Amino acid sequence: MVKTKDILELLNIIAPFDIAEDWDNSGLQAGNLNWEVKKIMIALDVSRGVMTAAKNANCDLVLTHHPLMIQPAKSIDFNQMPGSAIEIAARYGISIISAHTNLDKAIDGLNDYFATKIGIQKTEVFCMDYPLSMQSDKRTGMGRIGTLKSKTPLKQVIHQIKERLDLSYLRVTGDMELPVGCVAICTGSGGSLIDEFLRSKADVYITGDIKYHEARRVEEYSKALIDVGHFGSEYMAIDLLFDKLSQAISKAGLNIQIEKFKKEKDPFIIV
Repeated sequence: MVKTKDILELLNIIAPFDIAEDWDNSGLQAGNLNWEVKKIMIALDVSRGVMTAAKNANCDLVLTHHPLMIQPAKSIDFNQMPGSAIEIAARYGISIISAHTNLDKAIDGLNDYFATKIGIQKTEVFCMDYPLSMQSDKRTGMGRIGTLKSKTPLKQVIHQIKERLDLSYLRVTGDMELPVGCVAICTGSGGSLIDEFLRSKADVYITGDIKYHEARRVEEYSKALIDVGHFGSEYMAIDLLFDKLSQAISKAGLNIQIEKFKKEKDPFIIV
């Protein structure tokens, strides 16, 4: 019998939970480590809609990128999130696990996946962190930095990103004719790495949730910035987790079904 704790152990190999940021809340969010798992649903966020879909599909575990909550709740109201998700989890025996900054930072994790998706080569960790293990000389950390196949005008880089990520719009700072050779990226909200970017050799920084004054600073350095949005940079986490966990389950010889929840949409719309 496969239990929640067994899935947690597989995920710990894919993206070790001990490399998550100190402020983060990765790992078991709700449920029971000893509950049996036969079917898993993967989503970006824990929401009432995701939990209802998991219940209707007879899933025993919901795996998300974003945590149920990062800061502790002062009260649990079953009529609103996160309480409504917790109620469904408890009532129907559905465990919730999140792989957040550990997946962002891990080798072959979300940042590496994002870099490959948009055509960045020869990537290295942008902001160095911990060694993955005593047996490896590779290091983990936030973001990645690498190169394009050849120097490309910013306007063409923008077109390629929109096409490869299937995005209808981007927010951009910089000269459209700027030759781009070196690229820095950070999935999610990457504003905290602006100083790192400005000190780096990168010509453009691709991330999400950039603020006005951060964009102004990039302008001052005559560099470029592409804000693909938080959702746009991380929705692919569903595919990554599906692929990685499917491989791990197959390798372990386990009989577990996995489904992707693909009905989530960016909460922002352009009107």
